[in-house]
Amino acid sequence: MACSVKLVEKPELKDPVLIEGLPGIGLVANIAVAYLIQKLNAKFFGEVRSSSFPDMSVAHKKGSLKFPFCHLYYYKAKNEDERDLVLLYGNTQALTRRGQYELCGCILDIAESVGCRYVITLGGYKPGREVTAPNLYYAASDVGTAQTAMNLGAKMLRGQIYGVAGLLVGLAALRDMKGFCLLAETPGTYLDVKAAQAVLKAIQGVLGLKTDLSDLKDAKDLADYLSPFDFGAMAKEQQKKKSKPGWFI
Repeated sequence: MACSVKLVEKPELKDPVLIEGLPGIGLVANIAVAYLIQKLNAKFFGEVRSSSFPDMSVAHKKGSLKFPFCHLYYYKAKNEDERDLVLLYGNTQALTRRGQYELCGCILDIAESVGCRYVITLGGYKPGREVTAPNLYYAASDVGTAQTAMNLGAKMLRGQIYGVAGLLVGLAALRDMKGFCLLAETPGTYLDVKAAQAVLKAIQGVLGLKTDLSDLKDAKDLADYLSPFDFGAMAKEQQKKKSKPGWFI
């Protein structure tokens, strides 16, 4: 198995936007998308599992096991200003380069199958200095979409974006899909609700949402989104054991 997909429904959507919310620095994307799922009462419609997910489960509440997962939800616009959404939410990323490419490809396959042509990925950015009010940074699939991201008040990011946040937009562009990655500054040492608020506030206009973010104050008030899988450390450990470079494109 590379990736397996289980769809419980195939929603009929009109030109939806895919919003990525997998764990990363400060769990910024995780918090933001978990909040949107709750606030918008988004509906679960599918799940993706990968053989490159962490090879373990974690004992959770009352002894139950928590497994690695990536879930897909949808939201149908309530008025003509809003956009239909596909929300990607999970507690892990793939541990290998090949696994990340396979996972992103599978997610884009599903997104395309429901009519998605636009992707927004979210995340945290560690600036190496104290963060007070988080600045935003962007990278985009093309010049026109870069202008859209810049108009949100974000600065152009120079450098590398690791993981799904960067790869999903890059692979989407190969399919003639548009999109951008939006990162908020964060120390990365705690659950950064302020950074999650910053990215959500910025993208609301693009999505046509008018969500009051004042109730996003404490990450503990959200659903159980917190990843118990330290995929970053495990991926680095796996790379150390390899004598040759991993799979790449």
